[in-house]
Amino acid sequence: MTLPADPAPKGFTWPGGAKLALSIVVNVEEGAERRIDEGDKRPEPVDELGAVPGKPIRIHGNESNYQYGINRGAPRILKILDKAGVRATWTVCGQALEKAPWLAQAIVARGDEPCNHGHKWAFTAFMDEEAESAFIAKGTGSIAATCGRRPVGWLSRYLHTDITRRILKEQGYLYHMDDYSDDFPYWADVEMKDGSTEPMVILPYAIDSNDMKFWLSPSFTPDMWLQYAKNTFNWLYKEAKDEGARMMSLGLHLRIIGRPGRIDAFQHFLDHVKAHKDVWIASREEIAQHFADNVKPGDQ
Repeated sequence: MTLPADPAPKGFTWPGGAKLALSIVVNVEEGAERRIDEGDKRPEPVDELGAVPGKPIRIHGNESNYQYGINRGAPRILKILDKAGVRATWTVCGQALEKAPWLAQAIVARGDEPCNHGHKWAFTAFMDEEAESAFIAKGTGSIAATCGRRPVGWLSRYLHTDITRRILKEQGYLYHMDDYSDDFPYWADVEMKDGSTEPMVILPYAIDSNDMKFWLSPSFTPDMWLQYAKNTFNWLYKEAKDEGARMMSLGLHLRIIGRPGRIDAFQHFLDHVKAHKDVWIASREEIAQHFADNVKPGDQ
């Protein structure tokens, strides 16, 4: 039996000789969710309860649950990141930052990366090419206006189309992160309109260590989530030392991890990581760029 080749080229290291890169991803969807009063056909499900209304009615309580993420969740996450002195990638919906410009300013002031998560937090999988292209571009323009810079990465709302990567290439994007296939970046061939192919950096994400596990059944308690995140880190740290470079993704949401009963788990996770040497905590843009600069298409 022949095992798959290690994803990292032999001898590859992250900056400073680190073998493990950690990507902290903070999703900002609050303010861009579906709302009846903003013209959407139906509201978001009630998150903490998993309840879906049978009729398209406005759910004021759930709207306030999203607002909690902006009011209290975001400041708590920012304080913890500042205390640890680490960078993060914020997968932001443009409309969310338009409603909370202070958060856009905070992201920029930290030197963090805003990644395009759409203008609204909407599904693009059912859009035609013209609509999807316009939707991605609208998010790009909105983020450029609030953050003073264009995003270089893209994350869909769960699903993407067969041509999403081609649209991203056409619009000058560096990486795509709707992928869960590995613990290391890779190059994908993207078919362009003229039939040619162009390479694009794919930066795998992770669902299993995401704080949405507080909501999904069977759900995690904060202690369970913390232990799972530490287990993930510990295994990848050892594997990176023994076999080849790796990257870990930790996905967070303002309205989930930002609750007072959960935020401590994030603090303890960063304390655990900071106790280890040879770990590069970086934005996804930095990770994608370092990979692209040091691994050429076809080298893996």
